[in-house]
Amino acid sequence: MNWKLIFMLSLLGIAMGVASLFGWTRGIEPVLWVVFFVFYAWCIAQKAAKYFFLHGFLVSVLNGIWISIIHAAFYSLYTKNNPEVLQQVSQLPPNLNPRLLMLVMGPLIGAFFGVFAGLFAWIAAKFLRRRAASA
Repeated sequence: MNWKLIFMLSLLGIAMGVASLFGWTRGIEPVLWVVFFVFYAWCIAQKAAKYFFLHGFLVSVLNGIWISIIHAAFYSLYTKNNPEVLQQVSQLPPNLNPRLLMLVMGPLIGAFFGVFAGLFAWIAAKFLRRRAASA
């Protein structure tokens, strides 16, 4: 496992978490994540020796952790700049702490999307290695 690569790629998750605090990613976040996943896949295919899927999966889980910590720590700023989140939180049961929910759900969402990031990385590795072998 290339832990340095996993950590370095996850820094984009920190950037995304900070950008979303200010509402800068509203409306374009899904597109940004697809671009990030393609970038992750290419980097992992180039730098990892094996376990391509697991590298992509772990980058995404770490992203979920970073983002949930950022959103929970700066909850009032996040909800101020993302009013749709505040509307969703208002529908939660009153005894459920939204910050705690963010901290629990962040890694789970990261794991869910990690399946896609891992598949991107695995496919990129197969494609790039096949292409290198035929050259």
